[in-house]
Amino acid sequence: MSEQTEILRHIVHANRILAHQGVVDAYGHISMRHPDKPDRFLMARSRSPELVTVPDILEYGLDGEPINAGDTPVYLERYIHAGVYEARPDVHSVVHSHADELIPFTVTGVKLRPMFHTAARLGHDIPVWDIRTNFGDSNLLVINIDQGRDLAKTLGDNRVALMRGHGNVVAMPHVQAAVTTAIQAQRNARLQMAAMQMGEITFLSEGEIDIAGDIVAKDRSVGHDRAWEYYVRRAGCEDV
Repeated sequence: MSEQTEILRHIVHANRILAHQGVVDAYGHISMRHPDKPDRFLMARSRSPELVTVPDILEYGLDGEPINAGDTPVYLERYIHAGVYEARPDVHSVVHSHADELIPFTVTGVKLRPMFHTAARLGHDIPVWDIRTNFGDSNLLVINIDQGRDLAKTLGDNRVALMRGHGNVVAMPHVQAAVTTAIQAQRNARLQMAAMQMGEITFLSEGEIDIAGDIVAKDRSVGHDRAWEYYVRRAGCEDV
């Protein structure tokens, strides 16, 4: 198997894993910065993540436009990925989802904060981007590069940003980290809401986030490959 084919399979596996874990449904997407062309990224055509296959993967420029896609339909919100890759040379994979558990934290003013060890990878701050602030009333979708860049500005140097009344974006140094972070963000939201019903929460300290989060987020050898094998097997996409 060629290196290029293996890279494309990683993107397919990432789509299938996120669908199996309930992070995405018919909508949502994951991308990867092109390993040889940093001014491009790889992402599927407009297709539900659980159905993505290797031939569905296209190249896109940092303006969000597909390269030689012809009449192939593409994701409307591809500009989310373009804006982040343009602003963040350190980011090599981006996830956008509408996970239900995260939505309450986009509209209530209650901050999503890491509260258990594997959620440390979410980082210190999880800002909320409101499209209405700079673009007025809309359908809340990121449909052009100006909106993608504005979202990337709110994301800043963080790993996760929430989108008011819409969803979230995860920006990480490799595909495995992006997928597992998207999963842990959803888990943390679910557990935080449950813990809020019981009383005051002891969140992770800044030091704990630094120690646990940086190790897991940046070093693939610390759990990522083992988790990846597990998620691929559970999603039943080993032969894809």
